[in-house]
Amino acid sequence: MNPLQIAATGMAAQQTRVSTIANNIANMSTTAYSARRATFVDLMYRQEVTPGALSSRSGTIVPGGIQLGIGVRTGSVVAEQTQGALSATGGDLDIAVEGRGWFDVELPSGETAYTRDGRFSLSPDGVIVTAEGFAVSGGIAVPENARSVRISAEGQVFAVFNDGTLPQELGLLGVTTFANDQGLEALGGNLFRVTEASGPALGGFAGLDGAGFLRQGFLEDSSVDVVSEIADLIEAQRGYELNSKVMTAADEMLAATTRIR
Repeated sequence: MNPLQIAATGMAAQQTRVSTIANNIANMSTTAYSARRATFVDLMYRQEVTPGALSSRSGTIVPGGIQLGIGVRTGSVVAEQTQGALSATGGDLDIAVEGRGWFDVELPSGETAYTRDGRFSLSPDGVIVTAEGFAVSGGIAVPENARSVRISAEGQVFAVFNDGTLPQELGLLGVTTFANDQGLEALGGNLFRVTEASGPALGGFAGLDGAGFLRQGFLEDSSVDVVSEIADLIEAQRGYELNSKVMTAADEMLAATTRIR
């Protein structure tokens, strides 16, 4: 019976939705995490009577027809590109992008990845790296005798010294943009890579060509709205239960059919 199959697709769709919500809630404290949303589309239709078909020899046209759906499927699970709130940390190497843009990160394989997680630190060689130890923006090195690091809104990195020496410019933190941020492939660890859907990386600088400015001493919070996620979770749970009831009803109808003598 078709209702069994249709209800099964509905239950699978709600499972996907619950999995997406669970991942959002699990990452409610993840720096710069963008909440994901699952979207769904209906499946193909069986055309019993096509709208506009002739219903008689005199040329009468069927106005609506009979189109029977066969279920639902997941259309996409995409990240909502909504910026989280900026929280002050006071750290010299805590940097947030205020607006559009990504930091570029060099992976051990030589590939470039992108992140909005600005929790940076120094490697044993004094290079600015991510929390996982990957070099940022080509590897800007800070001298050992530097007292602190200052980063401008445009991304200029300066070392400040104790001996009265003028601040030394060390390099520039670039900010990369994409035509379609939702097309980036998530790698885990707050890292993303370029895909055909995202378009090529548009390397640039903070404050130029639509890129946001940098805020030193701030980190971007997760964009997850816990209240909204809980409401969606309840709705998904009810949807799963309703589809299971449809499956139970279809099974009872099928059992009644087999009992006919």
